[in-house]
Amino acid sequence: MLPLYQSIAAERTATVNIHHLELFYHVVRFGGITAAARQMPYGIQQSTISSQILQLEDTLGKPLFRRRPFELTAEGRVLFSYIEPFFNGLDALGNRLRGGADRHLRIACPEIVQRDHLPTLLAAVRKRVPGFHFSLVSARVQEILQMLRADQIDIGLATAEDKEIDGDTCRVMLRMGLLLLVPADSDVQSAEEILGLDRISLPLVTLPRHEPSCRIFQEELQARGVDWYPSLELASLDLITRYVGSGFGIGLALDIPGTRWPESVRPLQLPDFPKVVFAAFTKGPPNELVGQFLEEVERVTRQMLEDVRG
Repeated sequence: MLPLYQSIAAERTATVNIHHLELFYHVVRFGGITAAARQMPYGIQQSTISSQILQLEDTLGKPLFRRRPFELTAEGRVLFSYIEPFFNGLDALGNRLRGGADRHLRIACPEIVQRDHLPTLLAAVRKRVPGFHFSLVSARVQEILQMLRADQIDIGLATAEDKEIDGDTCRVMLRMGLLLLVPADSDVQSAEEILGLDRISLPLVTLPRHEPSCRIFQEELQARGVDWYPSLELASLDLITRYVGSGFGIGLALDIPGTRWPESVRPLQLPDFPKVVFAAFTKGPPNELVGQFLEEVERVTRQMLEDVRG
């Protein structure tokens, strides 16, 4: 079996596609094709990534990784060691050509933050920092922590559990209670009516079970000796609200200040349950630009709470 570089040289008619190398780089970064499809900095289907990785392996004549569980082959490790410095350096190169990394911020946060709060934050930072520009990826807390360790982002905003909070790299912005959502025409008037049942047969509608809200909820249920597991795991709080309003179950939601629930659902408080933290995560002590962004996050959070209090 020829070493990888000899295999490439031997296939004189086969040219390695730079886009295939980029996809391979992201697959390794995120630990598999499925994860890469969710977290790529641009939209691309999982099937497309898979087929183009197969083309790359055909071109090189070598398998680059095992699929399940994900593990690089010896040839895959060699290839990644060659391409990683190049792709890792693209952001820095872009920053330099645009006028300096001191005005570029790499951000990661969930979709709901991107939709409801990030535009206001970015507009405020742009007023403070001439030439400000940013890159943005969708991610939840565990993905954010992984990307920070790999130096792929500068800051992440996400919900988290208290045990995930590190005072040196995390700044808590808000603590939010958990809620149960019931259809508006439900006879249930309190969460205890549900949690006090000997056997809960009502479908539970939640975010994916690895989300902080779900983990906190299940840990508290276990502490109370209550068995109630998700029947439907949905991608967003908006979807949970829609499914509950359509009569598909009881939803687990967050008591986000200022939320206006549609007429199709009613929120039930869970006052004795632990709260979910909304926090900003960084690699360490923030630089000037990250510090300015954090100040705006704190300002917007304060304003949101003041608006709710009236």
